[in-house]
Amino acid sequence: MEFEITPIVTEKATMLTEKRNRYTFRVSPEANKFQIQDLVEKLYGVHVVKVNTMIVRGKNKARYTRSGLIKGKTSDYKKAIITLADGETIDFYSNI
Repeated sequence: MEFEITPIVTEKATMLTEKRNRYTFRVSPEANKFQIQDLVEKLYGVHVVKVNTMIVRGKNKARYTRSGLIKGKTSDYKKAIITLADGETIDFYSNI
């Protein structure tokens, strides 16, 4: 079974990458730590030391429109923080 994995490139994630050699990914909710580790090692050719996962809960959103108040919610997702071995990096922008 193949899982979806996409990098998260935000200021906080970039700071974590520069200071501690950790990379942040948005992964499928049904993926476990071992599957995430195998997938990252295959895709990027690096050695993963540690995988931390968390469920990020969706936020409630509301906006005012001409027809009235519209309420909604963003979806939940699973986030994985990958720690790589010393001296290894992942270049997300090599394909551009």
